[in-house]
Amino acid sequence: EKIAVQEATRLDIPVIAILDSNCDPDHITYPIPGNDDAIRSIKLITSKIADACIEGAHVKAQREEAEFQATPASGGERKPAARSEGVAVS
Repeated sequence: EKIAVQEATRLDIPVIAILDSNCDPDHITYPIPGNDDAIRSIKLITSKIADACIEGAHVKAQREEAEFQATPASGGERKPAARSEGVAVS
């Protein structure tokens, strides 16, 4: 875990981590207080993060669709907004 945090820090990748009382939060970008040894707490927190990612992808798609509908192209046609790839959550 320490090597992964060091590598992420070196590459400017934000680190999200579940930390309990025996962890040092100094090098974690987004510390989440919790029991990092209990599978139940890990499943709960990761499912909430995954749900937020999916919701964010839906909101982004709705905004892009609204831009697509509101942006006229030359010749009176509508031009599509740039589309991004969907979010894969496993």
